[in-house]
Amino acid sequence: FLDGFVDVLQAFGVQEGKNGVSIAAGICTQRNGSEESDLAFRLENQTHFSVPTKQLFPDGSFPVDFSVLATLRALKGSQSFLLSVYDVRGVQQLGVEIGRSPVFLYEDQLGQPAPEDYPHFRRVNLADGKWHRIALSVEGENVSLSVDCEDPLILPLKRSKQPVVSIEGITLLGARRPDEDVFEKVRHPGS
Repeated sequence: FLDGFVDVLQAFGVQEGKNGVSIAAGICTQRNGSEESDLAFRLENQTHFSVPTKQLFPDGSFPVDFSVLATLRALKGSQSFLLSVYDVRGVQQLGVEIGRSPVFLYEDQLGQPAPEDYPHFRRVNLADGKWHRIALSVEGENVSLSVDCEDPLILPLKRSKQPVVSIEGITLLGARRPDEDVFEKVRHPGS
């Protein structure tokens, strides 16, 4: 999440050999001036991580406007969650679903928007077995998705005027519920 940048992989304690995590080649197999490939974390089936959401937001609140940046490769043909935020009642407040038609799930304190109004990026396929850099940004009443540095697709986000996402709950990485699909995620430089 930007606005006080949080390295999600570090916050979740993702590391090789832990909970079915292994190291794989990353997005760049060769860089100028380096003989080494980028490294990525590969999360096997049934692998997920969870942390109390407040651990990701030490300033005490979830930002109203925010961005999620990721470099990932989803299994070809899959439809899975990259990130899910739940409140203490078990209500999914936020979800980034990656696949043939990515969906952004969002529910503020007033239950807005309704599920039928969740932004659905129908012209995007992130489950083609290739590496992608994605930037999902929420600002005001819009959500945008940029893939591989292309111009963003912008969709309406029908949320309340003063939306609140509670940090009193848990956040899952790599799953909607603790039993979902496989992702490879690139390590941030310097981590």
